[in-house]
Amino acid sequence: MNRIVIYLLILLVGNTAKAQAPSMQMTARQTGLPSFSITRVPDSSRFEKANLQKNKAVIMMVFSPDCEHCQQKIKEIMANIKLFKNVQIVMVSNLGYSYVKRFYQEFNVARYRNITMGMDYRYMLGNFFTIPGLPAMFLYNKNGQFVKAFDRNVPVQKIAAAL
Repeated sequence: MNRIVIYLLILLVGNTAKAQAPSMQMTARQTGLPSFSITRVPDSSRFEKANLQKNKAVIMMVFSPDCEHCQQKIKEIMANIKLFKNVQIVMVSNLGYSYVKRFYQEFNVARYRNITMGMDYRYMLGNFFTIPGLPAMFLYNKNGQFVKAFDRNVPVQKIAAAL
């Protein structure tokens, strides 16, 4: 019995250490902006790649409403929203729609016209990107070409500077 408990503890500690140190590089699998279809919050309408504004840089942000790092990053973006006035930010989560909607309301995302938030039921974007941790942000230029990926540790000023 003691061996089983020790074995389980070793597995738990090993998995925790592995979760803290990203082992893969965050990137997009192709250079072009991926096709996607999300259920937009707050009205449950569909939002797709074709709905993006033309000739405008895009940040695809994969997040989870219950992630503290994601909550901090949205606060940082909102505090520096002027840096992103010419950028369309698409925030996507695969967590349940009600959770995403609660996040949307809690952070009053409706105030920001350049932020679109939605639920990715099919996890299309999560499969398109290599994501070792959340939040994950993928910057595309105004021509829809991949520029760079950013993790939670990158300040928003550095993300804006990459535009």
